[in-house]
Amino acid sequence: MEKNQNYQSVLESMSMESSRLTGLAPIVGKNMRTLVLGSMPGALSLDRGQYYAHPNNRFWPLVEMLFGIPSRLPYAERVVALNAAGVGLWDVIASCERTGSLDSAIIKSTEAYNDLGRLIGEHPELRAICFNGAKAHGAFMRGLAPSLERISPGRLRFVPLPSTSPANASFTLERLALAWSILAIGS
Repeated sequence: MEKNQNYQSVLESMSMESSRLTGLAPIVGKNMRTLVLGSMPGALSLDRGQYYAHPNNRFWPLVEMLFGIPSRLPYAERVVALNAAGVGLWDVIASCERTGSLDSAIIKSTEAYNDLGRLIGEHPELRAICFNGAKAHGAFMRGLAPSLERISPGRLRFVPLPSTSPANASFTLERLALAWSILAIGS
C-alpha cells in the first residue's frame, strides 16, 4: 500500500512540474489586415497543433458570430476562411515554462518571444494587432512593444481584448462578441 502511495505521489509531483513548451507556427494569409495574438496555446491546443482547440474556449464560436464561419467546420477549413477574412493567428510567446494550461502558470522569467517584427515586415497591409487576453497584451508590452515602435510608427493599432478562455467566466459569449466586434470591423 505504501509503495503505491509513493508511486502516486511521484506521478503527481511530475505532472505538477513545469516543462518547456514551444508554441505553434503563425497562421497568416497574404492579405492579413488583423493579427490576433494569444499568449501561449493551452495543452490541448499544443497536443492537437490547433489554435483554440479546447472545446470550452469561445474563440471559434466568437468567429462564427462575427464572420459567419461555422465553428463545426474542420479546423483547416476554419483557418482558411479566417485568413480569407483578413485575420491571422499567432502568439506573443514562442516558448516558456508552464505547469498546466493557464496563463497564470507561465513563468515570466522563461518567456521567449516570437519574431513579430519579421511578420509585420512581411505583411505591409497589417493594420491591427488584437490581443486575446491580458496575459498576451502584458507579455507583448513587456517583451516586444519597445522594439516594434521603430519598425512602423503609427501604422498599427494595438487592441487589448478580453480573453476567450473558459477561465474568463465573467464574460458571456455575447459580451465577448460586443468587445471583439472590432475584429470584424477592422478586417
